[in-house]
Amino acid sequence: MSDLLKLRKSFHDRLCNNVFAIETRSDGLKYPNFADPTKTASVKIAWHIVDLLGHSLQDGTARAKSTSKRFVEITRDFLQESCDLLQHLSPGAWRLSTGVPISEFDQYEHLAVLERLVENSDELASALGKEYIITPDIVVARYPVTDQEINTTASLLASEDPVATYTPLRKANNPKAICLLHASISCKWTLRSDRGQNARTEALNLVRHRKGHLPHVVAVTAEPLPTRIASLALGTGDLDCVYHFALPELKNALIESENEDQMDMLETLISGRRLRDISDLPFDLAI
Repeated sequence: MSDLLKLRKSFHDRLCNNVFAIETRSDGLKYPNFADPTKTASVKIAWHIVDLLGHSLQDGTARAKSTSKRFVEITRDFLQESCDLLQHLSPGAWRLSTGVPISEFDQYEHLAVLERLVENSDELASALGKEYIITPDIVVARYPVTDQEINTTASLLASEDPVATYTPLRKANNPKAICLLHASISCKWTLRSDRGQNARTEALNLVRHRKGHLPHVVAVTAEPLPTRIASLALGTGDLDCVYHFALPELKNALIESENEDQMDMLETLISGRRLRDISDLPFDLAI
């Protein structure tokens, strides 16, 4: 078994042991807690996924209050461990974190100043609006590099040279050593009601308010219904891509459940390069 496959299996093990659970509907129907109990197809597909993962779930455990938080934390750990394996593909000093506002990063540092001005002026608030600073579920940051690191293989820069004096990747231009935001990852446990639209709104904030390059903007979900995943994945311009926590298992679950409509949508999302497996994400982050 390859190292990446081992990490993916460990990721699923942790989800099944700490996040997934069996809940019971008022009429006695049992369902995995990432399924929509009001949708027969959702429950059926979710059960197939659980079976394919080879896990038994705890019964009668309601985890609604902390499920999303644990999903974020376990996803972050998987990505951290996977990106460590791929360090040779994308060298540099990287950090994966949760709970960090975008104003902590070079491209969005100016938003902290703007928000303070808006908070102190009703006139500005009415003209410009509020809530510029979002806090993505997971951020991937890159530390600026020293001239010594830049000159590791050749004499590329000298401190007195009037070149490369503005790029924030160079620590000499970035005395506060503010990290660059490389990726913003939204974790959507399920995609019911307006949860998908929240991710789109966050993405548009990142696009419109940056000073510098646009970070990767992606979403990770455990949603079992492709038609709901489509509400977030279809279209271009907002998110780079959506990643499913168990895409091969979802595909096999649809085959086993003989749900042609959902399978057609899944094939549309995959062939249209709008949906990938969680194991693809570490490689895409290396780009």
